[in-house]
Amino acid sequence: MGAAQEAVEINTGDTAWMIAATALVLFMTIPGLSLFYAGLVAKRNVLSVLMQCFALTALMTVLWLVVGYTLAFGDGGGANKFIGGLGKAFLRGVNAETLSGSIPEILFFVFQMTFFIITPGLIVGAFVERIRFSAVMIFSAVWGLVVYAPICHMVWGGDGTFFGDMGVLDFAGGIVVHITAGVAALVACIMVGPRSGYGKKAMPPHNLPMTVTGTGMLWVGWYGFNGGSQLAADGGAVMAIVVTQISAGTAALVWMGIEWAKHGKPSVLGTVTGAIAGLAAITPASGYVGPVGALIIGTLSGIICWYASTVIKIKRGYDDSLDVFPVHGVGGMLGTLMAGIFASTELGVFSGQGFAADINSIGEQLSVQFIGVLATVVFTAVVTWILLKLTDALVGLRLDENSEVEGLDISSHEERGYNFTN
Repeated sequence: MGAAQEAVEINTGDTAWMIAATALVLFMTIPGLSLFYAGLVAKRNVLSVLMQCFALTALMTVLWLVVGYTLAFGDGGGANKFIGGLGKAFLRGVNAETLSGSIPEILFFVFQMTFFIITPGLIVGAFVERIRFSAVMIFSAVWGLVVYAPICHMVWGGDGTFFGDMGVLDFAGGIVVHITAGVAALVACIMVGPRSGYGKKAMPPHNLPMTVTGTGMLWVGWYGFNGGSQLAADGGAVMAIVVTQISAGTAALVWMGIEWAKHGKPSVLGTVTGAIAGLAAITPASGYVGPVGALIIGTLSGIICWYASTVIKIKRGYDDSLDVFPVHGVGGMLGTLMAGIFASTELGVFSGQGFAADINSIGEQLSVQFIGVLATVVFTAVVTWILLKLTDALVGLRLDENSEVEGLDISSHEERGYNFTN
């Protein structure tokens, strides 16, 4: 996706599709991600997770209007490589007639807003059931402006941006959304610390039907996430949707098959988690690869994200409660790198749509993708650590043990999700 640019006249077909795509991406957060996460926690914390996702939707909406959009897509002048300027703060200069390509710029603004909303929402899954609500709000607000906005600008801000000039391929947010959220989640869960009793007692999901419902909403919404990133109602949008479907279905089957072979029975939780891994992995590549490339990406994400979520996580002992880093972080990295291979037009049935401008080989594109991934990981990890330290000093990150045992629904919001106790 690129920055807003002027066009001669509006394309009503593109505009209609982008309105629908925007609704689909917002649908991914409320209710999709909200229900997916809420079903995975204990009954005493279900409202707290729903509240965090809902409140972040409201908070990030206002921030995007005030300054987020201009930092991500505004003209940064001399600093344009890394951050946008303040010229479009409060949507200054943007009205119903201002165009971005073939659609109204105000539509581009709100479509991008939905990405700004869901990214900190993903991070929530790493520290559920023990973090202060005030800490979530403060950290997410500042993180969106000092991590998400610069990375978004560097990738999608148009000519003269750091990653854009390098030729980094990220069609719909492998770097911008999934790697930033995944790395921030890993840093956050380590700094906040594990849940009380983690590793000593079972912590099963309290409502798997809720999680499956949320997964279905996420899967459907992803059509807008990836297909909408074409910013047009054309064959490219349709191809992005097709490869999204293939990768998700493949990864779900692979994860299910691994569990079936290893444990004798396929689990519902594993199957839906596999689908999310396939969706995360195809996101950066969805505008560049073909159907068979998507089949390979789905297969690899099912295997590698399963390994990261089970073997590596258990060995390292960190409590990334809802597997944000293994699924979104690892999946985003995998898909970003695979885009450098399967975007090639010379791989026969595996061929994609071509490399970035002035890049002519898999090796060259893959090296650029690797640099993009590495730079994003380092920047996100360092800034996230600093922000969490500051948030901890300001309001404290962690609730006391009594509040955690009582449940965040009561201790943070004085409400219950159900009329019975844990």
